[in-house]
Order: sequence, then C-alpha cells, then structure tokens
Amino acid sequence: MAVRGWFTVRVDLVSGAGLRFAPQPGRIFLVGPTHTFLDLATAIDLGFARWDLSHLHEFRFADGRCFGIPDDENPLAVRDYQTVRVGAEVRRGERFAYIFDFGANWHHQCSVLSSNLDPLEVLGTVPSQPTPIWGWGWIPDQYARRSYEQEA
Repeated sequence: MAVRGWFTVRVDLVSGAGLRFAPQPGRIFLVGPTHTFLDLATAIDLGFARWDLSHLHEFRFADGRCFGIPDDENPLAVRDYQTVRVGAEVRRGERFAYIFDFGANWHHQCSVLSSNLDPLEVLGTVPSQPTPIWGWGWIPDQYARRSYEQEA
C-alpha cells in the first residue's frame, strides 16, 4: 500500500549566537501531510541537538506569513503552529526561515526539495513525526559553548 503526500525539507543553519556558518550544517527532513509546524519545529530542534527547548521560535515566510506561538496582544501576527499543517502552506521550491531563541537568533534557511514521496520507499517505514533522513556538518552548542567546563 503506497502512502503519498510526503515531501522533504532541507534545513541549513545560517547563523546564531553571533556566529555565521560556512559551510552551513544542515539536515533533510521527511515531512508528512498531517504534520504541523509545531511537529517540524520539534524535529528541527532535535535534529540540531537543542536541549533547552524553553525558547520562543517561529517560522517566517517572505510574504509575511508567520507560524509559531500566537501573541495575545496581536493574535493575527502569528498563526498558531499547533494547528497549521506544513503541507497545506508550502510548495516544492519554496523557501522560508525558522528562528529559534529570539535572543541568540538561531536562523535556519528551509527549502522544500521534493514532493509526493512515499515514505516506505524513502525510509522503509511511515514515521509518526517529521524525521531527519540526511545530515552534514558540525552542530554548535545552542549556547555557543565549546566545552563542558565553559559556563553558559
């Protein structure tokens, strides 16, 4: 039985904590038709070794769309990422940003690479969450520490 409607999203870490990366570390995620932006944010944070997940984060599009935790004072500025499916908002070739920790400003460039994939052919199983299927590069500590002894 084929399962369709899945796509891949390439995520490159551009900058954060005052650092710019060249080459940029990255991951490619397999994303399903029912996965929300919250699901994708969680997968990105895990894929980039984030352990302190208490920071604000959101997805930003060039046309002004923004998905994250809604602001009570301006509820129209940011749509609730718990309820919006990624597949309903993106198309192949589209680019958007994921920002994690508005203080350190970890900026990720996201690109939709391919669409209409069968996860059974790509991964051999149907994952319940967006799943990294390829990765490269050095992933920095989210507080830019270089050793265990260095304080945050």
